[in-house]
Amino acid sequence: MAVVVRRGGAQDVRFLRDMLHHAYYWKERAPDAGPGPVQLYVKAWGRPGDTAMIALLDGFPVGAAWFRLFREAAPGYGFVDEQTPELGIAVEPLYRRKGIGETLLRALISEARQQGFHALSLSVAPHNRSRMMYERAGFEKVGEEGESWTMLLRLAD
Repeated sequence: MAVVVRRGGAQDVRFLRDMLHHAYYWKERAPDAGPGPVQLYVKAWGRPGDTAMIALLDGFPVGAAWFRLFREAAPGYGFVDEQTPELGIAVEPLYRRKGIGETLLRALISEARQQGFHALSLSVAPHNRSRMMYERAGFEKVGEEGESWTMLLRLAD
C-alpha cells in the first residue's frame, strides 16, 4: 500500500472536520460545556501555527494529522502551554491498523521540528490503542483529567 502524505490547506477543512469527528468521537459521547471538539479544532483554520498533513491512498484522502496552538483562556483537551501545539490524528475506519497513523505522526513531528516548535502535546484516552503509537514515538504522560491523558513529546532543539 503506497501512501502519499501531503501538506493540508484550506481546501481540506471539510475533510479535517470529518477526521476530527473520528478522532474525538469518544469525547462527544459525554460532551463538555462549550464548543464541541470539531468547532474548537477547525474554526478559523489557517491561523498562525495551524498545520495539517493529509494521507492519500490512490489519490483519495484516508487520514489526517494536524496541530494547532491554543490560548490558555480557550485550551484544547491536551493543552500544555501557549507555545506547544496540540495534535490530533485520525484515519478512516477501513484503513486503520495499516501504519497510516504512524506515517502521518512522523510527518507531523518532522513538520513541527521544521517550524521550530520545541514540543507537541495531545489528549488520548488511556484505553485507546493509539496511545501505544504515541508512546513509541516518545510521548510521555504529563497529566490526567477525567478519562483522558495529556501526553507531551519534547522535540530536539
